[in-house]
Amino acid sequence: MLPHLLFDFGGVLIDIDYARTPAAFRRLSRAGSTVEYSQAEQAELFDQLETGQLTPAQFRDGLRTTYDLAATDEEIDQAWHALLLDVPAERLALVAELRRQGHQTALLSNTNALHIAEINRRLAAQYGFKNGIADCLDRVFYSQVVGLRKPGEAFFQHALREMNWRAEDVLFIEDSPQHVATARRLGLRVLHLAPPLTLTTALPEALRAFPREYAPLA
Repeated sequence: MLPHLLFDFGGVLIDIDYARTPAAFRRLSRAGSTVEYSQAEQAELFDQLETGQLTPAQFRDGLRTTYDLAATDEEIDQAWHALLLDVPAERLALVAELRRQGHQTALLSNTNALHIAEINRRLAAQYGFKNGIADCLDRVFYSQVVGLRKPGEAFFQHALREMNWRAEDVLFIEDSPQHVATARRLGLRVLHLAPPLTLTTALPEALRAFPREYAPLA
């Protein structure tokens, strides 16, 4: 059977520069505070936003208080969106072709209401999408909606249950090592998309090698 494909979003389908957002927030901080946000870890404030525990308004106020930001809502949103770069057309074309071949596809993303709205706006403007990245996949699982986030096992297990997938039949494509580790622990096959690898160069080769080269850890 064809492997099911479970995609991360940032760093896989959309290009991300994690350094841009802390730098943008630092410029807004009267105290020159460093915002605790990176690919590897982040402050609880960001976790709470990504799991729907905070509204965007509460998130902005939390940033103002914690990091002494002198900024409007619009300025905070611009700084928060600074890490978001492009969704290259060739990646969307590859996913479309794999779906045409019969692969089931889903997205498993740590994200939030503000980023979802901004990415959807860009995808609508650039590609005419009506429902954001959901137009390209069978299902999307956003941490904001589910109330769970990676690297927690429960978020992966939720997606597997909803899709009725067995872990060993899934190839998970992800760029963050801590999320890769959880997926392997649960028995998913994993393509760790670490730089300089990109989706369009690495995924076709991974599928040719599947499942032997991407067996879970013993």
